[in-house]
Amino acid sequence: MSLYRPAHWLPGGHLQTLFGPLLRRPPSLERQRVRMTLSDGDYLDLDWYGSAQPPAPIAILLHGLTGSSASLYILGQQRALAAIGWRSVAVNWRGCSGEPNHSARAYHSGASDDLAEVIGYVRELNPDQPLVAAGYSLGGNVLLKYLGESGAESRLTAAVAVSVPFRLDQCADRLQVGFSRVYQSRFMRDMLAYVANKKRLFQHQGKDAEYARLDALGSLEGMDSFWDFDGRVTAPLHGYDSAQDYYRQCSSRYFLGTIATPTLIIQAQNDPFVYPHSLPQTSELSASTEFELHQSGGHVGFIEGLPWQPSYYLERRIPQWLAAQLAVTPSSGR
Repeated sequence: MSLYRPAHWLPGGHLQTLFGPLLRRPPSLERQRVRMTLSDGDYLDLDWYGSAQPPAPIAILLHGLTGSSASLYILGQQRALAAIGWRSVAVNWRGCSGEPNHSARAYHSGASDDLAEVIGYVRELNPDQPLVAAGYSLGGNVLLKYLGESGAESRLTAAVAVSVPFRLDQCADRLQVGFSRVYQSRFMRDMLAYVANKKRLFQHQGKDAEYARLDALGSLEGMDSFWDFDGRVTAPLHGYDSAQDYYRQCSSRYFLGTIATPTLIIQAQNDPFVYPHSLPQTSELSASTEFELHQSGGHVGFIEGLPWQPSYYLERRIPQWLAAQLAVTPSSGR
């Protein structure tokens, strides 16, 4: 394990979680945006960065809930990967790139079918280059679910998942406790705006069928928890019977045992989104999975260094671990 030294001036999970979004200066990257058309006619925007010269490895990066390719942990990771000569592509889930997507369907914690299409698309464009992936929070859950579903056919050489909400139902409960309700309030505001904006746009554009699907959800008023939103929006919109059914079918903890791709999971015990009892036991992990559990780090935090010179463990550890996997993995698996 690469040694992680949590910043002593950021005690507790909340300060580790909040430092990056509130105080980090965004890295400035000149990226190339490509719009990828999905099989159902919708699209995902992909932001590429780094050398395009083969045989440079390619990393697919997956952001978390209400994030985007502009999330600071994504930008920082793209810069770190470019520093070792790798190319990366940051995925914007449906409707997360700055404009609503074309269909009523949204992104959610179980959207492994969209990830499978991204992997197929990138692999087709770059058939001879090693392909890896890293997912954060919701993106980590989607990635682990995909890996468990695809088994030995993942088409990835290696993968990393960070701050994963392994049990979506328990995380929905966790976000109703204490200061974590502040995060829940922010998520709810952004998610409700995401749906309302699409509904207005569809009505304005005359997309009657897609507008009708959103209108059938009923009023968006009175939702103040994930249980409310996922029961009244996520589940009916994506074919689940209820919030509980959605949580059961999409929680990555149920897919861990069938992962065949070399995988690293990085988690903190003081993550304010995840109960300690939501973390998987060693017996639930496949032989190809490493579980790196730290006492401190918050949610997608893992800040090191000094107040005037902070550093970011994930941007050191993830490229290091992925590079090590490529060095030992047979070429047939690349």
